[in-house]
Amino acid sequence: MFTGLVECMGETVSIANSRGGMVEIAIRAPVIASEISPGESVAVAGACLTAIGSDGGTFRAQMMAETRRATRLGSLEPGDMLNLERALKTGGRLDGHMVLGHVDEVGEILDVKTAGDSKIIHISASEKISWGTAPKGSVAIDGVSLTIINSWRGGFSIGLIPTTLGRTTLGLIERGHRVNVEIDVIARYVAKLLGKDAESPEREELTWEKLAEYGWK
Repeated sequence: MFTGLVECMGETVSIANSRGGMVEIAIRAPVIASEISPGESVAVAGACLTAIGSDGGTFRAQMMAETRRATRLGSLEPGDMLNLERALKTGGRLDGHMVLGHVDEVGEILDVKTAGDSKIIHISASEKISWGTAPKGSVAIDGVSLTIINSWRGGFSIGLIPTTLGRTTLGLIERGHRVNVEIDVIARYVAKLLGKDAESPEREELTWEKLAEYGWK
């Protein structure tokens, strides 16, 4: 589990196919590489990957074909910058929100507006996750914990303060860029319960009338 508070940015060094359909990615990250042990989980642009080793300020991680398909990591190239966060330690402060590193979909930056020293970003969202975005709710964008300003069918907006712009890759994004999106885990389960998620179209929507039938008063 992660918090969505980025520890540092890393630079993609190489991407190579390995045995069994796995892909190995090498990331230069002197700030944390020496502290990463084999088997440790690292959130890479918001996707939870397993580290397999580190050396000289660079660590290596593996990802499955599904990760490449479901996240923007499938289009990585050497030189691309990535937000990095190691897993939350037991007893640590949860300053962001509960982030699993399980990307729901890849969104597109629809608009970037400057608001003083900050920026307002509009991001696309399919019907699959639109139900899980709500004003003042939480969302992880490329692994960064953010608060939703507004949401609508087809997208949502978030604000980026100067600290976030300076310490994460979100300061580099422009219109048309693609980002990993993970909705709040609580919203995910509520949407499933209510039959609001796109993966459960056959489920009957939970209403006040239905709750009354079940004995809710």
